[in-house]
Amino acid sequence: MPLFWRIFLLNAVVLIVATALLLGPVTVSTPVLLTEAAVLTVGLAAMLVANALLLRVGLAPLQRLTRAMNTTDLLRPGHRTAVDGRGEIAELITTYNTMLDRLEDERATSSARALSAQEAERRRIARELHDEVGQSLTAVLLQLKRAADHAPAELGDELRQVQETTRASLEEIRRIARRLRPGVLDELGLVSALKALATEFGGPGLTVQHCLDPDLPELDRESELVLYRVAQEGLTNVVRHAGARRAELALRRTPDGVELRVRDDGRGIDGAAEGAGIRGMRERALLVGAELSVEPRVDGGGTELRLAVPVPARFPAHVLVPVRPERKSVPSTTPAAVRRSAPAHAPPP
Repeated sequence: MPLFWRIFLLNAVVLIVATALLLGPVTVSTPVLLTEAAVLTVGLAAMLVANALLLRVGLAPLQRLTRAMNTTDLLRPGHRTAVDGRGEIAELITTYNTMLDRLEDERATSSARALSAQEAERRRIARELHDEVGQSLTAVLLQLKRAADHAPAELGDELRQVQETTRASLEEIRRIARRLRPGVLDELGLVSALKALATEFGGPGLTVQHCLDPDLPELDRESELVLYRVAQEGLTNVVRHAGARRAELALRRTPDGVELRVRDDGRGIDGAAEGAGIRGMRERALLVGAELSVEPRVDGGGTELRLAVPVPARFPAHVLVPVRPERKSVPSTTPAAVRRSAPAHAPPP
């Protein structure tokens, strides 16, 4: 029976009983006797309790639906409200769950396209930095060396200082280009790319150890890129926010796929709200149906990041990632690791 008719019939019963009492032999004296007041009080209390019970039972699914609406996060998909109740309430919960399915699918699709465009823009900027700015600075270095060799001693020393500054700038540009576009991932594979990433983030104040299984299952291009970017963002958070002295980067095979783990001995998250970095990692994880968790370590201080990637990847419905365009030819002086273009890949719809 619909909620409207249940509430209407209960109120109708209450009014009918009250009218029957007024028209019946029951009388109320003036002033009201104690027994009459007791009977009226008990009857009123019984009607109010019955009305409250029906409303509580009938509206309980709506309260659960309200809590679900307040706690739903599209970056943590899969949670649905149990369909209970009858009539319009069950239909409302079913409609809400269907709406969540559609919103999660649309968000995954838009995120896939946005991240694909972001990666394409990263590749373009990295290529221009390496091919254009890098080659220009290399030419400047050669000219400075030639000028320093033919200049007087005092001027030659100044030119050599400028040469060292230019060389440091060139190395910084190359480092930025490598972080924008993981060329080692395209050339040597995921394991080598993660080893290089651990070496890059390691330094005097932070020791980064890596433990990478050699017998990983075959991963598609998108899954490898998600694993690399999440590891990169996780180590970036360790360097910027954790204040850690030791970090661990691990990648191991699991029965369902692979699991990436980034742990540190820093100050921990301490219940802090998730920032743009973590939410960006969650969006990347959704692209391949992976599960991401960022929690305090159970065996001491610090934070532990876990990313479980299924094999084969579970691409969201209707996700179409544009195929990477072929790269233009570059001069032969460009290193082979930069000249080779990444293999085109698009996840299945």
